[in-house]
Amino acid sequence: MAPKWRELADRLAEQIRNGQYAPGSQLPQIRELVEAGEGSKSTVHAAYKALEAEGLVTSSRGHGTVVRERTPLKRLGIARYDKAKWRDGDEVAFIADRVASGRAYKRNEQTQTVSRVKAPVVVAKAHGLPEGAEVYARARVVKEGSQPTHTLTSYYRPEHVEGTRIVDPTPGPAGRGGGFRVLYDAGYEIDHMQETLFARIPTADEAQLLQLAPGEWVVELHRTTYTADGTVVEFAIGVHAATRFSWTYDFKVPDSAKAEGESK
Repeated sequence: MAPKWRELADRLAEQIRNGQYAPGSQLPQIRELVEAGEGSKSTVHAAYKALEAEGLVTSSRGHGTVVRERTPLKRLGIARYDKAKWRDGDEVAFIADRVASGRAYKRNEQTQTVSRVKAPVVVAKAHGLPEGAEVYARARVVKEGSQPTHTLTSYYRPEHVEGTRIVDPTPGPAGRGGGFRVLYDAGYEIDHMQETLFARIPTADEAQLLQLAPGEWVVELHRTTYTADGTVVEFAIGVHAATRFSWTYDFKVPDSAKAEGESK
């Protein structure tokens, strides 16, 4: 059974998401909820702190607890991988999303752990490796302020990244330009990608890690990154809090009939 503060926080979160408390509006004063029988002062305070940790409200002296005016982050499609961003600058993909969204960022909002593991089935298949072959797993948790937005784990063949910054467990992006710049410097320039997205119910661990509200789904991303000759140099799995992103793709519309005619 959930503690009373958690039940109150969940109920208020649902009311916020349903529009009963509009962005910019103030939640009731703590004493008002106490007088209404919602629990003790400490119970209501804990519920409000939980809402703040989940990014739904802000609290300050003189203004009380106010519903955040927060639009979802833009999760760019093709544009987030522009080579000029990471090859010539230092705008790794999650930073490109923040810049496009007009939101602040810090490089240390991306943490990571690096380990050498046996490739899961889906990873081995993507890399064309036998099941159980060893790969490097670079797992990141990305936050906006104190709120996690998504996780991303990239899997690499050891022969592609051994001795590079990619396998350095220091928190944050893998140096200037991130992992793609490391691959570029190692002679593996990325050329094209395939991304697959699907929504699902989160696991209990994911819900806790991403600080998801009850009933919130996640969007899982599978990204396969290739060089020009078709070599897979990265396979990544991301898990995104569904309500914290809007997905944007801008691309030229193909005309396969025209292409076939030109090839004759």
